[in-house]
Amino acid sequence: MVCDEQDKKRLGPMMARVSQLAKTCMDVRVSRYGVTPAQTHVLLYLHHCGGQAPQCDLTRFMRVKPSTANGVLDRLEEKGFIQRSVSGSDARRRLITLTPKGAEQQALFQKSFLEVEQTMTRGFTPEEKTLLTALLERTIQNLEEDRAT
Repeated sequence: MVCDEQDKKRLGPMMARVSQLAKTCMDVRVSRYGVTPAQTHVLLYLHHCGGQAPQCDLTRFMRVKPSTANGVLDRLEEKGFIQRSVSGSDARRRLITLTPKGAEQQALFQKSFLEVEQTMTRGFTPEEKTLLTALLERTIQNLEEDRAT
């Protein structure tokens, strides 16, 4: 099947290509810190949750099986980026806490994300960035509403 230029300009393939390129750029940047993309997302999630979250919430965020989440958390704990503890109110619940070392790593990842975002929008005016953000938000909303039906 021959792909013509018009097919390359369709929204779906273009968005898929942007997503793939952005992910590749991010993966290259964070890999220099010796972590996987999944580990990076866990550290960023913990940061956004104030440095601590129940393991069950983290597993839902990751959209993986508990055993898979445990593997990711094991590696992060071995590296000293997180600490596991038992919730004081419910001994069955595990709390995952970002360590100071993990917070330092998270700050480096955040810097890497900003670098990629700057690369993606190089040459854009502030108005174009605002418009792109608004259009993507609307696209996400449309697709989420469609998924619900």
